[in-house]
Amino acid sequence: MTTTASGGRVLPFQLETSNLRGRLVELGGVVDDIVSRHDYPYPVASLLAECLALTAALSAVLKYEGIFSLQTKGDGPISLLVADVTSDGDIRGYAEVAEGRESEIPDIAVDRPVETLLGKGRLAFTVDQGSHTNRYQGIVEMTGTTLAECAQHYFRQSEQLPTRLSLAAGRDDDGAWRAAALMLQQIPRDDTDYDTRWDVSGIDDEDAAEEWRRAGLLMDTLQPGEFLDRDLGGEAILYRLFNEDGVRVFQDRPLQAGCRCTAERVENVLRGMPPDELEPLKVDGNIVVTCQFCKQDYVYDAVDLAALSSPGSGTA
Repeated sequence: MTTTASGGRVLPFQLETSNLRGRLVELGGVVDDIVSRHDYPYPVASLLAECLALTAALSAVLKYEGIFSLQTKGDGPISLLVADVTSDGDIRGYAEVAEGRESEIPDIAVDRPVETLLGKGRLAFTVDQGSHTNRYQGIVEMTGTTLAECAQHYFRQSEQLPTRLSLAAGRDDDGAWRAAALMLQQIPRDDTDYDTRWDVSGIDDEDAAEEWRRAGLLMDTLQPGEFLDRDLGGEAILYRLFNEDGVRVFQDRPLQAGCRCTAERVENVLRGMPPDELEPLKVDGNIVVTCQFCKQDYVYDAVDLAALSSPGSGTA
């Protein structure tokens, strides 16, 4: 049963006859909620939707308690692309268009979004498990014409783990945004830290290479239309692709749109700013702080600002 009409999910799976594991991500209401909060041109909205699906897929192969984030920084008209997901399944994201470069973004979909929209730059993956643990970060040059190709390049360069990715995003017949991701990986023979491990000792290198090639060809047959079909569902897609390989699915993980901005966090930032730095931020006597992720406005008038700057206004 698919949950993507109102939310999203990650569906883990494995191919019983080979050493291949994977994740299928379906984002329906989740991605529509996030993208629709912003007035992005179609190519920007589509790229953000793909980024959200990719972030969910990558985070799902890790064991962590905290936040997994994906970020791009390039010299293209989209200067920044960010998405993150918590270990509880709260996902969010936004895109930042470089000032003065809005006219460089077309109104219709583009074939080579990385080159056209992101330009040359870096792709970073970060796992933040809190102040008491070391933060892990992987950074690689953006190499490829799509986000999927850039992520595959990262795995080749940094993880040496054969990985294939397919991403899709678009509007359905009702005008709502949808996004999906399919991620397939070879399991290392010495893998001892994976939640759906199984014995692959009987598969030799030649057989493994052939299984990998065949699985890639099957993935290439997946069309964006069926990938985003709300009536099809992940299980049906996996069966169509890999039924001859003994595809086995596991319990899915729900995803929901969730932002971590709060009035307390905003107030702590304002409280730490000198009065002379607050003054230029005022419009008609008020300061309005807008969350870049969810577009929530936090409005502070003169009375609020005076209360924030008064002795004893800090939080414990």
